[in-house]
Amino acid sequence: QVSVVESGGGSVQAGKSLELSCRISALTYASKCVAWFRQRPGEEREGVAAIGSNGRTAYVDSVKGRFTISADSDMATVYLHMNNMTLEDTAMYYCAADRLTIGKDRRYLALGTIPPASDFDFWGQGTQVSVSS
Repeated sequence: QVSVVESGGGSVQAGKSLELSCRISALTYASKCVAWFRQRPGEEREGVAAIGSNGRTAYVDSVKGRFTISADSDMATVYLHMNNMTLEDTAMYYCAADRLTIGKDRRYLALGTIPPASDFDFWGQGTQVSVSS
């Protein structure tokens, strides 16, 4: 049974940094894609960053240059390092994982975009990030 567990959320002041971790168990695909999504109250879930086991990464424009997604060699743990945080980064952050298909890579990661939430079958419960001034 696949397990996805986020950790590292918390409260931070604007301009500071925070790192989230996502531990993924029993995802046995040879090629994997893992993404971080976030959701603010009353808003749609938004893709923040994604990484494939082929090394490709993608970011939403609002975090480019500030956030970095990385993973260990077998993608059992995926990190989201967030620098220079702003009030707009306040949200519930979710980790999502699934197979990296050729189509998913070509349509999204190869173009520098994040696959939609509907492309991921396995989700964590979320971790809250709050940025204050």
